[in-house]
Amino acid sequence: MPDASPHRFQAGRTGLIVRIPEAEPAVSAWRERFDPSARAGVPAHVTVVFPFLDGSRVQGHVHRALAEVLGGHHAFDVRFARCERFPGVLYLAPEPDAPLRRLTEAVAERWPEAPPYGGAFTEVIPHLTVADGQDDTVLTEIETALHTELPFTARVSSVDLMVHDGVKWQLQATFDLPASPRSARE
Repeated sequence: MPDASPHRFQAGRTGLIVRIPEAEPAVSAWRERFDPSARAGVPAHVTVVFPFLDGSRVQGHVHRALAEVLGGHHAFDVRFARCERFPGVLYLAPEPDAPLRRLTEAVAERWPEAPPYGGAFTEVIPHLTVADGQDDTVLTEIETALHTELPFTARVSSVDLMVHDGVKWQLQATFDLPASPRSARE
């Protein structure tokens, strides 16, 4: 999830993420030290939409709509082979990123009142944050260490709805992406 702004961890705030457990061996120690979202309970992930709807609005009908919207997208593989940066942020770049962009676009189209990152950016760049709010020296140290851990591949087969309970981010629901017709035959 995005920057360390103070309102990011409000109770009732929600977000949609793609968990990347395959990244944990490479990034978990770095994230625990340098990514506030990791310390707040968010696993290694690529954000689909944050912030999403207020938790009070995320009831059964929203879950059904999410299942329908996300169910229109098939599971896919992504490869993480390189680090990239935003100012003060080091992240792993997923390749290809188009399927992740399509997930974001589909959710944003269905819920235009919840644009990605609150509409702060004209282009959403899928990424897995490793360090946030750090100077270039720290980012370079982490990037150098990560080169020995790359590349790795991850299977994206679900999207998680996370909600902040006032203390930590908690998993509220998981929405499976169906297997592609091609992979079902293999």
